[in-house]
Amino acid sequence: MGADADGAPVGRRVVLGLFGLGALGVVTGSWIQGGLSELLAPVQLRDPTGFTSLVPLGNTWRYYSVTGSVKPRDATTYVLEVSGLVDKPTTYGLADLEGLHQTAFTDDFHCVTGWHVPDVPWSGVRVSDLLDRAVPTGDAVGVRFHSFDGTYSVNMTLEQARADDVIVALTMYGKPVTHAHGGPVRVYSGSMYGYKSTKWLSGIEVVATNDPGYWEDRGYPLDGFIGE
Repeated sequence: MGADADGAPVGRRVVLGLFGLGALGVVTGSWIQGGLSELLAPVQLRDPTGFTSLVPLGNTWRYYSVTGSVKPRDATTYVLEVSGLVDKPTTYGLADLEGLHQTAFTDDFHCVTGWHVPDVPWSGVRVSDLLDRAVPTGDAVGVRFHSFDGTYSVNMTLEQARADDVIVALTMYGKPVTHAHGGPVRVYSGSMYGYKSTKWLSGIEVVATNDPGYWEDRGYPLDGFIGE
């Protein structure tokens, strides 16, 4: 099975036990499903195979990492760089982002694999506001979002990234975005499947192309709009 950062395996007994817990959650209700989802988060993030994400939890969160382990960052270590084809490249700390105008809305989160989580309250800074502050050049076509996991990236066209429901999310459910959910800062794009909502966001790079990102290179749609 998968291994964590120290090489400890996610064993067969653990996986079978998780499937049993997941089945219990589906039978007994959404509040237990939510608790099981949080309980499973550390195990799922240690499983680069993604096998534990198949645990039947109903409409609640699963946790994915393409690297198997991501070192957390906090208010003292977090940095977001807005760079590339811009006149004013900018670096933001967490406090800087919190000091900008915040947009809040409630929306469903949809994973391309079929599960979804309804009515998630989000708040954060619109990507369009950060782009306006950076001033993209005339050659700008796309936006590439980078993760501090060191591996993940995803693209949107400049127009897609400017949509009102594309934000640099700082809170979920009225609380700071947790590490398991991709915090302290992640992208949320309401009109697109979850693979477009980059977790552990470290960079917004304005580019001259709209090249495929991590999952698009592996067959996912380039646009990623829900229902398409």
